[in-house]
This record gives sequence, C-alpha cells and structure tokens, in this order.
Amino acid sequence: MKKVCNIAAYQFAALDDLKARRLKLMELCRSATLKGTILLSTEGINLFVAGAPESITLLLSELRAWPGLENLPVKESESDHQPFNRMLVRIKKEIIAFGVPGIDPAQNPSPKLAAKELKRWLDEGRPITLLDTRNDYEVKLGTFRNAKPIGVDNFRDFPAAVGRLPESMKDQPIVMFCTGGIRCEKAGPFMQREGFKNIFQLDGGILKYFEECGSAHYDGECFVFDQRVGVDPSLRETESGQCFHCLVPLTKEEMADSRYVPPRSCPYCFKTPAEELASILARRQADLRQATEPLPGSVPYDNYRPLVVPERCAGMTVLEFLETLLSHVSRVEWDGLFEKGLVVGSDKAPVTKDHRVRPGEWYFNKQPASVEPAVNAGIEILYEDEALVVLNKPAPLPMHPSGRFNRNTLQHILGLVYHPQKPRPAHRLDANTTGITLLTRTRHFASILQPQFARGEVKKTYLVRVHGHPVSDTFSCDAPISDEPGEAGSRQVDIIDGLAARTEFSVIRRDADGTALLEARPLTGRTNQIRIHLWQLGHSLCGDAMYLADGKIGGVQTLGLEAPCLCLHAWKVGFTHPMNRQWVEFTAPPPEWAK
Repeated sequence: MKKVCNIAAYQFAALDDLKARRLKLMELCRSATLKGTILLSTEGINLFVAGAPESITLLLSELRAWPGLENLPVKESESDHQPFNRMLVRIKKEIIAFGVPGIDPAQNPSPKLAAKELKRWLDEGRPITLLDTRNDYEVKLGTFRNAKPIGVDNFRDFPAAVGRLPESMKDQPIVMFCTGGIRCEKAGPFMQREGFKNIFQLDGGILKYFEECGSAHYDGECFVFDQRVGVDPSLRETESGQCFHCLVPLTKEEMADSRYVPPRSCPYCFKTPAEELASILARRQADLRQATEPLPGSVPYDNYRPLVVPERCAGMTVLEFLETLLSHVSRVEWDGLFEKGLVVGSDKAPVTKDHRVRPGEWYFNKQPASVEPAVNAGIEILYEDEALVVLNKPAPLPMHPSGRFNRNTLQHILGLVYHPQKPRPAHRLDANTTGITLLTRTRHFASILQPQFARGEVKKTYLVRVHGHPVSDTFSCDAPISDEPGEAGSRQVDIIDGLAARTEFSVIRRDADGTALLEARPLTGRTNQIRIHLWQLGHSLCGDAMYLADGKIGGVQTLGLEAPCLCLHAWKVGFTHPMNRQWVEFTAPPPEWAK
C-alpha cells in the first residue's frame, strides 16, 4: 500500500494579499488531492497537510516561493491512510489563537533550544524546569519525564495559567515545549514580558525531538491533531484513539471499556443517567439565571398587545370592533390612542378609527416603553428529556402573556432558555399557584400529553392551607363551576349552567392558629376549581386575594412580590409519558407554609 506523507509546518512572517493566496492554495491542493488545514494570517502560516509525496513537494515549492517563507521548516511523517477528511484553507487573525496583543514572534522571539542540545542537558542532569504548554488532554498521552504541565484546557488559558506559577520560577532556567513548537513561539515572548528571565523553547517541539533523539527522557506518545491521534518516538501512528465527546486521548484498553460509546462517552466523561440529568439541569438553571437577571420585562420596550377580529365583527370600523371586544375601555380612551398612532395593523403601521375590519385580521394596541410588574423568577427545572420539561413554578409568575404581563411570564422566559424550541404548557397554573408544571418540547408530544388532561387521566395532588378546620378528615365537593368569567375574571358556582367539577380533600394537619393543611385531588380541571370548591365549603385559602374569607370577590388576579402568598401548591402529578408510554410521577418540594 502506498504510504501517505504527513507534514506539519509553521512560519511567522509578514504576509499580505491573503484572499488571493488562499484561492491559489485551494486550487493547488484540490488539483493535487491534498487534505488537511492551512491557516493564513498577516503574522504567518500554520499547516497540517497529508497526501502523496509528489503532491506535498508541489505544495512546499509554492509556499517557499513566498517572501518570508523561503526557509519554511517542515516536520514529516508517514501513515497508511489519509488522516484528514477534507481540505481547508482559512484566513485567521492569528495562526495560533492566543488573544494577547503585542506578542510578535517574528520580531521578538524567545531563544530556541535544539532537540539534541536539550537531550544533552537532560543527560547531564542540568537543573532546568521542563514546562509543557499543551492542553491537559494532550499531556495524558505522554510528556517528558518530570515535566510540569501548565494546566490548561485551551491555549487561550495560557496567560492566566502563567499568572499562577510561583514567583521563584522567574529566575529558573525554563525549557518550554509543545507538539511542533508553534505555541511556544507565543508562549516564550509572553513569559519574558511577564518577567521570566531564562526562557528557552524547544525548537521544532516534541515531533522534532522524536525525529532527532527518539524516546530519550520521554514517556509515552505525542498527541497529534488528526485522525492518527498519537505517534510514537519513531513517528509511527499508535493504536491510541480519542473520545469525540471530551477529546481525551484513549489507550487500546480504555477503548475496550464498556463506558466507551462513540461518539457519546468514554471512561473519563461517562455519566450515569442520574449524573447526566443533574449536569443538564445545572446548565438549565444557569441559563435561567442569565435570562431573568434582569427580568426581561423590566427593560422598557414597545409592547404590541394583539387583538384578532372575530366573525361577529365583520365589516365594523376598527373603533367599533375595539369597543365590542373591550367594552370596559371608554371611547375617549380609544380616541386618545388613535390620535397618538397607538392602534396599528399587522404591519405595525397606525390605522384610522374608521378603517373597516375583516374576520381573522390582527390589530395591535401599541404600548411604548412598557415596563412590567416584577415577578418571582425562581423557576426550578426538576426533569427534562427529549419530550418533556417538568418544573417547579414559583409565584407570582403568570404562565402566559396576558394583561400587564408579556415578557415576565413563564412561557416567554422558557422560550429564551430553550430557543429555538418553544416549550408548550400541557396545563395551566394560576400566576399565584406554585408547583409542578408540565411542558412538552414539540407539537407532536403535546398532542399526546394534553388530551390526557382533557380525559381526566392525569393524577394531580395539591397542598393547600385553608382558614378553619374541616369537620371531616376526608370530604369532597361536586359543585358545577361557571365557564364564563365574572367580576375581575373570577368564576362562580353555577348549579344551572356550570360545568361539572369534582374535588376530593383529605386533612393532613389542623393547626392551633385556626388554619388547616389539606391534600386536594381535582378529578376535573375547571378554572380555579380547588379555590372555588373550598370557598363554597366555607374554607377559603390563606392568601387568596380573589375568593375572600368573608364570601366576597376580591379584585386581584396576580399578587405582588410583597403580598402574602397564595397557599396553593401543585405537589404531585402522575401521567403516561408521551414518548415511552410508561406511567411516571413527579413531585415538587412543598413550600415553607406546607412544612
């Protein structure tokens, strides 16, 4: 089998006209069937390329014809197969990402130490510090005996790692090394700038040392950035592999481990299902904090409140349509909004009040520089998979945009965290109710889970604290509940036209302050069902600002942050999982008032 020639080379030199050089190299490499990566920058060139020897010769002839690259040094090795999948020629700000301005290896290099000279120093036992500037996962495969790893996962972290080195090292002779030398080209001048007085860089890196000195004073292999993963001191490809997930190089024995599951895991990054879930949830909580600090509705923005034209308003003027839909707003108020251009069409352009509407059209009430009331953003993700998100909803926090709330809602916040997905609530909790909330991640899974609520197949258990002590330890209520909202959006018991509703209750504890802690199990899902049934039975909920203890209706839908909390908590839920069709149950930790 014909051998493949692999070359690695870099040179710091002032290059110009990069776009034209890139096009020329792309055409040359394509016609010569070369594969690999070439990075071009105004500071020089860095490349890893493989192909037939004659093709490599053609490429090097072209590069060495460029001013500044006449003596381009190259490290060569052979492999039985092509180690690269494609050919890339890219223009970069730096040929090796470092991120520290003012470091110019071409003009101010650090002293280089030849491979054979380093071997002589090590043979003599000279008191030097060997500093490995490579990433930790590269060091795992092999390094010089007694070398000190700098301790980074990425070369951009090198400057910070240098800051952690002992002050005493600044006067010691230090020989730094990397794979081929390019990282040391920038690391050396940087360390000199930071006050290290005796810095040397291994010329040509580990690969050049292997070529000239073999394995002397070196243990293991050298990690290389292609499909070979590692080469031995004879520059032959080894049997080492690499985890696609965490990039750690792996020995033949580690690849035989049951935890090595390409491309997902290896013995170093494998997680049990519980550990994997914990890791995912930790990331989600961090994303939630970022999305809610500050609250999205606390930053002024133009809010467009939507209004869709129903069939019954066909042919009306916009003003007539608005007065029909929102009868509580006076004509004087609407006139003022039209005069200010705050009633707009779907194109967000103002409309006149005598414009005729058609069914299905959208109009908007523009509210400039809106700032929404504060909410409790302490959302706790309890579980997620490809189908579901299960969370513990805090209060007050509205689930959907409505009224004074648009961005300070559960739906908007989760849309930010899970973008581009938009998790869909499978059921509804009032803004003031805490606890278990189920959301589906796709329309398909929503179509499977939501009907379970409609069919009464979902088992729901709430915790509730009420005024008074119920006479019986267990009791129920079957009072029908009105379908249409009444005063301040409330519902009422409606014996004649109400919807069938049933809730079962059990007393958990009767407390000395005259309140009781109950377990509530709604067998139907009417709006405000638990609150209305207990109110009907003379045991209104503690903290309820709508269904008051004196039997009256209050006017507050969403409580303020400082108001006493509504003592209603969605505690447990059980349902058939929409993905595997297995019965599952989730529990939200009880709030303080229920402990």
